[in-house]
Amino acid sequence: MYEIVLLIVAALIVGMSKGGLSTAAAIAVPMLALFMNPVKAAATLLPVYIVTDWVGVWLYRHHFSKRNLFILLPAILAGVAIATLITPYTPEWALLIFTGLIGIWHVARAWLKRHDDSQAEAHIMPGLFWGTLTGIASFITHSGAPPVQAYLLPQKLPKLEFAGTIAIAFAIGNIVKLPAYWVIGQLDGLNWSLVAGLAVAGIAGTVAGRWLTARLSQQLYMRVIQIMLAVLSVLLLIRGGMQVI
Repeated sequence: MYEIVLLIVAALIVGMSKGGLSTAAAIAVPMLALFMNPVKAAATLLPVYIVTDWVGVWLYRHHFSKRNLFILLPAILAGVAIATLITPYTPEWALLIFTGLIGIWHVARAWLKRHDDSQAEAHIMPGLFWGTLTGIASFITHSGAPPVQAYLLPQKLPKLEFAGTIAIAFAIGNIVKLPAYWVIGQLDGLNWSLVAGLAVAGIAGTVAGRWLTARLSQQLYMRVIQIMLAVLSVLLLIRGGMQVI
């Protein structure tokens, strides 16, 4: 019974992340890995990611940064292509630790500069770098949030624009990942009735996440995102370290 409860909670978390609390989604797979194979957990949630992605796109259809998407999307797609080629040769622990360190570095940098009111620009070369890393990390470990947030958070975008940009970027990135997951067999043997029920829970979570995002102040929203990013990054470091041990 507790497995079903955790599956529903994971779907709600994925949905809330697509509704604006963008870092939360990557917590879902480690949660399910408590009782099921992590690869199977990721495969079970992938349809939920895709459904809630597009609910998020609809909810944020008027709130996004065109320039950032113009820079990030080609880079994310390139990252997915690179990950498809290197996944058989890349130990998961290495990318988990690397991605976790990126998140910790960014949170520490944000806290050290918390009284700095300057805003970074959406520069092309940093965006291509972080976007490519986002595509690779998202494909292999479902943890693309730290790299993309390391690029977007210093720009101090309005909260809805920040959330909408991430929602659209990951919606397109996850659609591109779907054929690759199918080819390597991650979608085989799924309980599609269960997946459909989880998708409904995910949609409810997306609407709830959008509601919360709209009501949090700009400062509180960014603080929540930073705290969630720190927690996620520590979890990634722990997962990577446990694989090394």
